[in-house]
Amino acid sequence: MTTDRYGSDVLATGPSAHHRPAPTARPLPADRGLVVEDVTTGWVGAVVRVEKSGGQHVVELEDRHGRTRTFELGAGFWVDGEPVVLVPPTSTTAPTRPARTASGSRAVANAPARVARASRLWVEGRHDAELVEHVWGDDLRVEGVVVEPLDGADNLPDAVRAFAPGPGRRLGVLLDHLVPGSKESRLAAEAVRAAPAGTVLVLGHPWVDVWQAVRPQRLGLDSWPQIPRGTEWKVGVLRALGWPAENPSDVARAWARILRQVRTYADLDPALLGRVEELIDFVTA
Repeated sequence: MTTDRYGSDVLATGPSAHHRPAPTARPLPADRGLVVEDVTTGWVGAVVRVEKSGGQHVVELEDRHGRTRTFELGAGFWVDGEPVVLVPPTSTTAPTRPARTASGSRAVANAPARVARASRLWVEGRHDAELVEHVWGDDLRVEGVVVEPLDGADNLPDAVRAFAPGPGRRLGVLLDHLVPGSKESRLAAEAVRAAPAGTVLVLGHPWVDVWQAVRPQRLGLDSWPQIPRGTEWKVGVLRALGWPAENPSDVARAWARILRQVRTYADLDPALLGRVEELIDFVTA
């Protein structure tokens, strides 16, 4: 027994309820960023590119996990629950707002930024804040969530006490290197105890620095370099990559170069994605 995903409406009534004509597919330019579903396979992804192959146009779709598949352009696709015939984008086609934000959420067109909530999302440093803004910025503005850097986690418990979390004033914290037995895990536990129950959530990723949350393949690497203990991590990475590493300006330029390679959530490791999404849900509950 099989289930017809697009079959008749089992809740419909009347003698002709199950004989309604199928909706007519409309032509739709396959603009970059458009999220579509292939009816035959169920594959859902955003349009990455359209090109000619073997005399016909094909479209490449990228799913939430960064995987890509190529399909022949034409009929057999759905957009927002309606059948469409994908056609090549043209230079005369007006640019359209992407159907999804960089974080994968449905884009809300012409939505003004919400007045900031009393709740806050804290991250360890400037680079963490810039990465969160780069990928989740649209979502955060719609939700009215402000991201603030801590400039290190050493004073986190005192900062939590000064913030004075409470009902309607929650605090979400994202830490680097939050693994069992680390200094960060001790600080996280102390920070949670410093506030009323249920008002502070501290989560983290396992890496020494948030740079490692960017998939190394985006930089042409198989993996991030292993840096020996005792060497400042960012400086060690830049030297291993053969990039300038003499002063803070070199580090800032390197981070800007790395951040430019992040297009969407698909360019980040899932270990960071899940934590940030959970923190956003927590402070907006």
